[in-house]
Amino acid sequence: MIRDYQAIQKTWFVKGQQRKIPTYGKNAGVKLIGILDYETGHVYCEEHDKYDAVVFLEFLKKVLSQYPKGKIVIVLDNARIHHAKLIQPFLEEMKDRLELMFLPPYSPELNLIEGLWGWLKSSVVNNVFFKSVNRVKDSIQNFIRTINKVPTATIDRLCVRM
Repeated sequence: MIRDYQAIQKTWFVKGQQRKIPTYGKNAGVKLIGILDYETGHVYCEEHDKYDAVVFLEFLKKVLSQYPKGKIVIVLDNARIHHAKLIQPFLEEMKDRLELMFLPPYSPELNLIEGLWGWLKSSVVNNVFFKSVNRVKDSIQNFIRTINKVPTATIDRLCVRM
């Protein structure tokens, strides 16, 4: 979730001239679901109003269409929707193409996409005032488009090379 309220991150200002970032008191946000291709550095993400098992199932179908050949392994946290009964028949049907790998509880540092979300927040929303959620959405999409132009930079920043 990328909130539209302003997150203060590290910043600097002239002594005695503290930086002020306005807010309008709303707590709207943008729910993102995405993948980071470890091999190519390409990022695919979608915005949703809610994030539930139906959305997750449709997302998995889109991932398969994005990568029509080969086996796909998606690393996930243990959110309930990732284990939902609704997606089990689909996973069984696609077991030769799609595998979900679940991380241990409380280990977001092991999931590359968490690094991407942190990078996005640091680059896009922290220390910035957005007048609307649509402006947040535009900035997020611009960030994704920009990093996808040089996916090797994403690999260098987020992926461990062996």
